[in-house]
Amino acid sequence: MRDGRPVMDQRCPCGQTREVPAWDRTWQPQPAWRMASVPTGSPLAGRLMVRTGIEADAMTREVKIDVWSDIACPWCYIGKRNLERAVAGLGADASAQVDFHSFELAPDTPVDFEGSETDYLAQHKGISREQAAAMQERVTRIAAEAGLEYHFERVRHTNTAKAHQLLHYARARGRQSEMTERLMRAYFTEGRHLGRDEDLAALAAEVGFAADDVLRSLREQEYLAAVREDEAQAAAYGIRGVPFFVINGRYALQGAQPPEVFAEALRTVAAEQVLPGKP
Repeated sequence: MRDGRPVMDQRCPCGQTREVPAWDRTWQPQPAWRMASVPTGSPLAGRLMVRTGIEADAMTREVKIDVWSDIACPWCYIGKRNLERAVAGLGADASAQVDFHSFELAPDTPVDFEGSETDYLAQHKGISREQAAAMQERVTRIAAEAGLEYHFERVRHTNTAKAHQLLHYARARGRQSEMTERLMRAYFTEGRHLGRDEDLAALAAEVGFAADDVLRSLREQEYLAAVREDEAQAAAYGIRGVPFFVINGRYALQGAQPPEVFAEALRTVAAEQVLPGKP
């Protein structure tokens, strides 16, 4: 309970958690997810989830992918890159539209956290710094397999609320994908600070936005309501960990899946949609 109201935990595969309200004023409760029925031996077995009561849209090969993630989640960057590889390989099978949505893993984190990312992980999970460093080494190896370069010794742990607002600013101007990539690379590879307005504006300028206008937007918290709407939808979907991928509002995958899993899911959904009347 918080302030006399119920809360629930949301968890990330990287070990971070947060408490969110267990009520929802914006979105209606959604049907529960269950494992989809897929052919034996399919890479989707035990991975692809489906919402009951939601039928596929017919006669279109357009696939809409809504991704809930946090800039500070190492698995989210890996999942993003693996999804991009899968989408690039679709060819004429289908087309895909990808939208990123906000999910703050540690909303109580100060903008200027005192300590390293290893310190934070050790404190958060109640483990030694050596154990935390070993976990980071493992995810660094997995990131390298996805073509990403992680430097946890450079990471500056911070509050990501403003970074999420910047992503909504970019989305409203049609450049969310580029901004998401720039922020994740800045965080995990370059060790840039993503909690301060000025630092975020400088990164936005590299993507082509006017730094002054970005500063105005962040200081006015122009897109804070949009961030909260994303988080409310995540709660309505029952999302407790990120990355979380919702495909056409009906199917879902959780975690940084391999490219072949994403590709199979997208082909399956695209093929289903061109069969009118299929439940």
